[in-house]
Amino acid sequence: MKSLSVLIAATVALFLTAVPASAQEESWIDRIKFEGDVRLRHERIDEDGEEDRARTRFRTRLGLSAKVRDDLNFVFRLATGGDNPVSTNQSFDDGFSSKDIGVDFAYVDWKVNDNLNLYGGKMKNPLYKAGDVQLIWDGDLTPEGFAVNFSSGYFFGTAGGFSVEERSSSDDSLLYVVQAGMKFPVGDTASLTAGIGYFAYTDTIGNAPFYDGSANGNSVDANGDYIYDYRNTELFAELSTDVGDWPLQVYAHATQNSDAPTEDTGFAVGAKLGSAKKDGEMEFSWTYMDVEADSVIGTYSDSDFGGGGTDSDGHMLKAKYSVSKRIFLGGTLFLNNVDRYQGAEHDYNRLQLDVEFKFD
Repeated sequence: MKSLSVLIAATVALFLTAVPASAQEESWIDRIKFEGDVRLRHERIDEDGEEDRARTRFRTRLGLSAKVRDDLNFVFRLATGGDNPVSTNQSFDDGFSSKDIGVDFAYVDWKVNDNLNLYGGKMKNPLYKAGDVQLIWDGDLTPEGFAVNFSSGYFFGTAGGFSVEERSSSDDSLLYVVQAGMKFPVGDTASLTAGIGYFAYTDTIGNAPFYDGSANGNSVDANGDYIYDYRNTELFAELSTDVGDWPLQVYAHATQNSDAPTEDTGFAVGAKLGSAKKDGEMEFSWTYMDVEADSVIGTYSDSDFGGGGTDSDGHMLKAKYSVSKRIFLGGTLFLNNVDRYQGAEHDYNRLQLDVEFKFD
């Protein structure tokens, strides 16, 4: 905890010395940019041994970016979903009751120079994910702490320290991350992004699983507490090229937890064809993922794949169509096996149909 406190104090001191006493006068309207989105989703879940489930859900996010000065922004966003760290979805249920909303972003983004950005607060995940797969980090996860991102030429790197769980009766759980990679051309029409990372949680053994006390596939003792630490190395690669007029990505991401004696590895491989950003554009993707029980913290991995958490494998198929640059139709199909190690292995299938509206 002392090291994180030193990092916080140093960062605050840097901000205080960097912001001048008088900034350029500018209309507040010119300094603030708003953006948001609404997604409506119909979802069906078919799990062996359970009743089939159908539900309709929505996600709404509204955010702003306020320019303090040319190199310093404050980013704030509200989102549905309440306090769940890996889901901003809200179901249509509970008799028309009011729905929960919470702070999703609240951070500063300081562009120290052309190569270096410093972030502090509850932030967008600064770590690179090959193919944007959620093997380790769910797409809705917004970590809390400090991070620095460096890029120069082909090279990029990220390092951060995050506060996961503050406890009055025992040591706090922190998360430290470092990641480095390179993006370089391959021939005239392709590029390859590849790299390595390391992340480690402190004080997990003997403490309850993060957020809601649910193991989410991880190994726990008779009291429901973690029995392993999570110290992971990751490798990733993504090849981007074109097939005719269609952009193509082929990607792989893998990680191993050195503190688990077994069930310690997770990996994902896949491909994406197309890019649905402008009117009439389409994209399609396939991903195969295998997440062993103690390969990662189950609380923070993909909340949809296999019903959320670890101890699952299988396929994920996606399609998306851009009606316009602000309206999108999409669908995702999960064909998974779950509870392979911690319980009786069985099938888990899930279909999501989405319509999404964006504004900025």
